[in-house]
Amino acid sequence: MDNLQEVNLSINPLNISIIDDEISVVAPTSQVPTETVNREDGWQMFKIEGVLDFSLIGILAKISGVLAKENISIFALSTFNTDYILFKADKVHQAVRALNNNDFVIRHE
Repeated sequence: MDNLQEVNLSINPLNISIIDDEISVVAPTSQVPTETVNREDGWQMFKIEGVLDFSLIGILAKISGVLAKENISIFALSTFNTDYILFKADKVHQAVRALNNNDFVIRHE
């Protein structure tokens, strides 16, 4: 995105990252402004329940490793208290099955 003027800041979920040469917005497809530099739709988001203490090591690596073995690419987002894994929506059932088979408890509605 070139600027944030078209972004509805009240939507949920919403993630905005701003660095020197990029403004990145992650939001429900229906809420993304039509005028963007690049966009990729069709993602599904899983929330990792519970606060992951910064001293914990390898939680995201374990999850991404399980999904990588199934050829499921991910996009990870983290806030101070919560981590999220996004993957393509057509991989939802495959991802749930893989994670459940590897001792992760997945609730998918």
